[in-house]
Amino acid sequence: MPDALLLLGLVLILAIAFDFINGFHDTANAIATVVTTRVLTPRQAILMAASLNFLGAFSGTAVATTVGKGIVDPSAVTQPVIVAALSAAIVWNLITWYFGIPSSSSHALIGGLVGSSLAFQGSGVLNRIGLEKTVGSLLTSPLAGMAIGFALMIGLLWLVHSRSPHYVNVHFRQLQLLSSAFMSFSHGSNDAQKTMGIITMALFSAGMISDFHVPVWVMVVAATAMAAGTSVGGWRIIKTMGHKIIKLEPIHGFAAETAAASVIQVATHFGLPVSTTHVISGSIMGVGASKRLSAVRWGVAGNMFVAWVLTIPTTATMAWLLFEGMLAIQHAFAG
Repeated sequence: MPDALLLLGLVLILAIAFDFINGFHDTANAIATVVTTRVLTPRQAILMAASLNFLGAFSGTAVATTVGKGIVDPSAVTQPVIVAALSAAIVWNLITWYFGIPSSSSHALIGGLVGSSLAFQGSGVLNRIGLEKTVGSLLTSPLAGMAIGFALMIGLLWLVHSRSPHYVNVHFRQLQLLSSAFMSFSHGSNDAQKTMGIITMALFSAGMISDFHVPVWVMVVAATAMAAGTSVGGWRIIKTMGHKIIKLEPIHGFAAETAAASVIQVATHFGLPVSTTHVISGSIMGVGASKRLSAVRWGVAGNMFVAWVLTIPTTATMAWLLFEGMLAIQHAFAG
């Protein structure tokens, strides 16, 4: 029992660390555009994002349920499986943050969970239908963000085509306060639930809860860790998102944030874990392409796409190796 409690404690620490890192890694999702367009100062934007990330985390548990039992069978995994998954996701998030690459914390977590589960019991532990649904939502949501961002920007340009640039900037600076707040709330509503799902999975597999439900204290812990991480800020990624993809004006920021937040809210309603990073990146590209295709710096976008493609197989491999390493250490001590 002491060993089991120790492992569960390690899972909780790693889950909180992942949530905290996810917060500062993905801060750019909500505030890159509003900082770049100088609607808010960095300090004001981070305070707003942290507060609304915290509130958004309490909006439901459908995504947490999908992550906690829709990808792998929670009764068929052990604490070391979850430790390996979280460790791989954390390492990948820190690597991509260091290089300023807006990669997906969601991809990293799901890849890690799949890799360590495969190392433990093979493909039989995977929930194929749930995994296909999750991967499908991760792949299609950025395209939805791009399409909606493109269409919304075209519509906005049509509405303001007779207005002066000064008029447009003044009014959309105000509207962008609402869109960035919407994006911050949406980020918390989807991303914090992933950590809730992992912690609940750990509690269920350890026998601490009899049925799969997210305890209130888990929601509070996940919301707090996400908000704390957001308050730290992820300036390397903010620079990439806000400056290197396209040149943003307030109207572009409003369109990108509104499109991305709308996609994320729909996904959250249906319990689909999506990458908020991918969705806002896709929305920014769609908004940029509405001006002209050359307005998007496709070289930077290509580098981001490579990171997106590599994340799941890389973290799955890392988690597999970490689990096998822990197993080898356990056998060495047992021998």
